[in-house]
Amino acid sequence: MATESKRDLVLGTAGHIDHGKSTLVQALTGTDPDRLSEEKQRGITIELGFAQLELPDGSAMGVVDVPGHERFVRQMIAGSTGIDVALLCIAADDGIMPQTEEHLAVLQLLAVPTCVVALTKCDLVDEEWALFMEDEVRTRLAGTPYAQAAIVPVSARTGQGLDKLREAIQVAARGTAGRAEQEAMRLPVDRSFTIKGAGTVVTGTLWSGIAHVGDEVEVLPSGLRPRIRGIQVHGQAVEQASSGHRTALNLNAVTTDDVRPGSFICTPDAVTPTDHFDADITYLGLPDQDKPLETGCRVHVAHGTTECIGRVLLMDGVKNISRGQTTAAQIRTESDLPVVYGDRFVIRSYSPVHVIGGGVVLRAHPKRTTTVTQADRTLLDALRSGNGAKAVQAAFDAAEFPATPADIAHATGLSLEQTADELEALAERGTAEMLPGAAGASNRFTTKRMLQKLSGAIENALLRFHSANPAATGMSKEALRQACMPRCAPDAFDAVLARACAEGKAVADGGMISHPQAGAGARKLEEDNAEKLAELLAAAGPKPPTVADLLKQADLAPKQGYKALGLLEKQGRAVKASEEFYFDATALGALEQAVRAALANGPASAADLKDAMGLSRKHAIPVLEHFDDTGVTRRVGDARELAS
Repeated sequence: MATESKRDLVLGTAGHIDHGKSTLVQALTGTDPDRLSEEKQRGITIELGFAQLELPDGSAMGVVDVPGHERFVRQMIAGSTGIDVALLCIAADDGIMPQTEEHLAVLQLLAVPTCVVALTKCDLVDEEWALFMEDEVRTRLAGTPYAQAAIVPVSARTGQGLDKLREAIQVAARGTAGRAEQEAMRLPVDRSFTIKGAGTVVTGTLWSGIAHVGDEVEVLPSGLRPRIRGIQVHGQAVEQASSGHRTALNLNAVTTDDVRPGSFICTPDAVTPTDHFDADITYLGLPDQDKPLETGCRVHVAHGTTECIGRVLLMDGVKNISRGQTTAAQIRTESDLPVVYGDRFVIRSYSPVHVIGGGVVLRAHPKRTTTVTQADRTLLDALRSGNGAKAVQAAFDAAEFPATPADIAHATGLSLEQTADELEALAERGTAEMLPGAAGASNRFTTKRMLQKLSGAIENALLRFHSANPAATGMSKEALRQACMPRCAPDAFDAVLARACAEGKAVADGGMISHPQAGAGARKLEEDNAEKLAELLAAAGPKPPTVADLLKQADLAPKQGYKALGLLEKQGRAVKASEEFYFDATALGALEQAVRAALANGPASAADLKDAMGLSRKHAIPVLEHFDDTGVTRRVGDARELAS
């Protein structure tokens, strides 16, 4: 068994019915692409309903053949999903037909990067007519992304031009940029069937990411989570498949009723389906009609391999657009679609059904509105330009509350990894302020200005509460959130509250929040400050710092510091010896014992008592004067004696 599969490109056919697409694919590959019933009978080890094209340089392409009949344009759109090179088949004896035009429009709308034109059935026309038809096709392609496409006259019946066509496809493939690798795996299902002894098998073109045998995947829209039992690429069993591969996945624990054509197979939780998204749309119009596209019109929305009914709501007050115009719109669908930023989609008129336009997804999860604010406009412009850094900056600036990388990734459609990197870069430049998340929670980012505003809102809400409820000890965290920022998510509020507490604008005591100057908050803050001072005094022992130095060490303002020292005095843990010095009560008690011992046999001088206490004059004099004031000693001339 192969252990891996190289990335390859996918070739998709396009063109009018009976213009020789399937016959040409069989001539190029040796494989009849139209044999689904046979495939079901023979099992997963044969070809998977698509062909493999060997190119002259030895490389291979997966080939998706699509129907050309007007009734199957939906299937054509599904088949064109994820292709890299289009093979546009135009019969030399018939020329450009209605479905040729429609398929060409689909290719452009889905941004298929390159195209090769096969001028089929050239054995049925003379050389002059073939040259005329080639000129007609070249004229039609002028002004499209495929203006320089190779046009190769071929005949599947005689073999004429097949080698030249293979060479032209190879050149087109070489000029096609590979898909950008994304973390999440996404595969739109175009076929689903059951293999006896194996179970449910789905096929599709892997849009992004890597699929591994054993991976848990999510089926959208059902939300079921089977595992991948096996993978095949071009009929070969492999351990993994990467973006660009035509892939078959054997899934456990699901049936074909659970996974149908139109379903998406994704990395779990990587994609959140939505029934509305913002996009840039291009209106192509209906054939032979100049009718504009009106805002609010019903359409068929084709995305990936599925299609549903929706409405096009033009944004920013635009009422309608004319043929050839591109504008921003919000697409609202009757069914959820697993769209992400950058996805292409096609819109078809409601009735009669015809391709009329399409576009690219800009925001997969916007607000349900067509009003465009300046912040919206900045973000949309950044997304249009493909500038990830600007998009993150715009979404960050527009965030009402501190946001996680996941929040910004959700708003922009960018990957979580890229978003996190950009936010950290903003924090390093000082543009953003990072708030550490609680245990297991993500960090949040906001601006310094926004943080000041939100911290101020918390402080003001607490002051109003205490004013209205003077006897209350505080309010619950949830009540506070509802009072000052009810639209803020609880975990985001927690981050802001933590910062407000650190800044001294709020105090958390158990489950209650108070202002530091009122209620339980004031008391809790005072107790915390007192404890801080008590620890410093205890550590200093008989030689405490001055009050000024003590408060500086504790990082306390004089008002806060003196209130805390007063509390320590009330608790009997500290003693004010002078205006300049407070002593730890235990340490001062030890000094008193030393003085009593020195005076037990009669009076002693201040110098003798200083030595007995082991202090310098700086501390000894305030202590002795305190003992005089409290009746421990009394002065006798220049000496002191015990007062009792």
